[in-house]
Amino acid sequence: MYESIRAPVATDFEAVNRYVVDQLYSNVSLVESIGHYIVEAGGKRMRPVLVLLSARACGIEKDHHISLAAVIEFIHTATLLHDDVVDMSTMRRGRPTANSQWNNPSSVLVGDFIYSRAFQVLVSLNNMRIMQIMADTTNRIAEGEVLQLINKHNIAVTETDYLRVIHNKTAILFEAAAQCGAILAQADAAVEHSLRDFGLHVGTAFQLIDDILDYEGDAEKLGKNVGDDLAEGKPTLPLIYAMQHGSESDAQLIRDALRHGGLESLERIIQVVRDSGGLAYTRQLAEEQAQKASACLQALPESSYRAALDSMARFSVERVS
Repeated sequence: MYESIRAPVATDFEAVNRYVVDQLYSNVSLVESIGHYIVEAGGKRMRPVLVLLSARACGIEKDHHISLAAVIEFIHTATLLHDDVVDMSTMRRGRPTANSQWNNPSSVLVGDFIYSRAFQVLVSLNNMRIMQIMADTTNRIAEGEVLQLINKHNIAVTETDYLRVIHNKTAILFEAAAQCGAILAQADAAVEHSLRDFGLHVGTAFQLIDDILDYEGDAEKLGKNVGDDLAEGKPTLPLIYAMQHGSESDAQLIRDALRHGGLESLERIIQVVRDSGGLAYTRQLAEEQAQKASACLQALPESSYRAALDSMARFSVERVS
């Protein structure tokens, strides 16, 4: 399905890929090596594609959306480099993480370089509203990461706490991508706000499904280890729901695993999360978010770009990796 989503902006997408590679230049060879390593790992590139589709759906005539899409990709890439260090991850997109291939300090510093390169590119757009949105967005992403760090091993985390984290950590960059694409195309306020909300709902659905896949996904398809969230002591929604609705012994099993990390009880916990309805509940919330996203598109005129955005909403909950 994802290839069909990208199809209406295929030419733009190739331009973004070229632009990203061009902008990774540095006089320091290690910066280029790590930058290219993580960018060339691929991935779905949903966020930059969202910029392209949003701008095209609003009738953009110039090509500023190419550099904006690259900015969004750079910010996402920088967060991945930092996340893998914080989480001590060893595998992403089916191969060793940059921090395990090189080391933690190099990954953090190259992440900083990519963040700063994103803002260098942003300046070239000469659009203060977009600059403000992206500055606020990166600030909120950092807060979301700190909140997630604080919540590690915390068995008292609520659904509200969890949703706040995934809004800041994940959904807000989708939100900014869609909104800024509309701003570049000089869309009216109603359309801009509808696309902003579309991005918020798609990003939320995407993260909810990501947290489901940590318990029912396939490591080879995911490109990362199943059970990583549990091993890191992250109380995601499937676990929160299972602790609230499972038996006391099952809840205690999850609490112990979250407190201490590790995967000794992974198979049993996967069964508990499934039997308690934790996966089904999380998927239901994701479906609701995808439906809200699709409803936001009514503000747009019909086009292949709007249809692709609608497919993106469906893809966010139907994906298996």
